[in-house]
Amino acid sequence: MADRHEVLCINKSDRTNAHERITHIGGRNGDGTAWKITQQDAITGIENGKWSFYVRRGGSTARVIVSVSRFGNKYLKTENDGEQPDNLLSLPECR
Repeated sequence: MADRHEVLCINKSDRTNAHERITHIGGRNGDGTAWKITQQDAITGIENGKWSFYVRRGGSTARVIVSVSRFGNKYLKTENDGEQPDNLLSLPECR
């Protein structure tokens, strides 16, 4: 079973552009230490069943999934949770 982690922050290649590519995601371990991995490592971990990720917004939880752009590039996004589909992109910057 995949280890489940809440994503609390992201880094994007251009933070001012809401549609720019995510480069890293991050969060906190059970012991309070911070973690941060590249988007590619997260994609590989999800596809290999090693990790699963989620975002918690407004009392609901949205699973982070791997999607493929029309140009064939893999990227992370949240499942459609009935809300605005920018749960992941609206997270604060990882330090």
